[in-house]
Amino acid sequence: MKKITLLFLIIITYTASAQEKMGTDRGIIIFEASVPFFEEVKAINQKTACILVTKTGAITCMVYIKKFLFERSLMQEHFNKNYLESDRYPKAIFKGIIEKFDLKNIDSDSKEYMINGKMTIHGKSKKIIIYGTIKKVGEGIQLVSTFPLNTDDFGIEIPFIVRSKIAKNVNTQITCVLQ
Repeated sequence: MKKITLLFLIIITYTASAQEKMGTDRGIIIFEASVPFFEEVKAINQKTACILVTKTGAITCMVYIKKFLFERSLMQEHFNKNYLESDRYPKAIFKGIIEKFDLKNIDSDSKEYMINGKMTIHGKSKKIIIYGTIKKVGEGIQLVSTFPLNTDDFGIEIPFIVRSKIAKNVNTQITCVLQ
C-alpha cells in the first residue's frame, strides 16, 4: 500500500510540475552582422531550445553554435573556428525573468514584456535587458524578440583584415512557440 501511495504521489508531483513549464526545441534565431556595400553576414539556427516556467516567468534559451547555418560554407567555417570557437564554447545561453509575466493575461493580442537576464556567449556573460512580444497562438504561446549584441561584450575578436566588413553590433532575433 505504501509503495502504491508513493508512486501515486510521484506521478501527481511530476504532472503538476510539468504543467508549470512550457518549452520548445525548435525556436529560431537569426543574426545579422552585415555592413553596407559588403557581403551579407547572416545566419539562422532553427534548433534553439527554450523553457519558460509559467509560474515565475523564468526563461532559459540555449543554442548550439555549430547549428547556425550560413549561405556560404566558408563563412560558416570561419564563424565556428575563428570567431565563436565553437569547439571550445559549443553553446550560447540566455537566462532571464520576464517582468510582470502572468499566463492568465496572455491572449491572441501581442503584448510587450521586458526581460532581464544574463547572456553567455564565447565563455563570457553579460547582463542585458531585452524586450519581446508574447501572444497566444494555436499551439501554445509565441515569443518574439529583436535585440543587438556587441561582439566586444563577449570577447569575440574580429581580425583586422575583415573588421570593416563585419558589424560589431549584431542584430539578433529569436522566435519560438512554447508548448
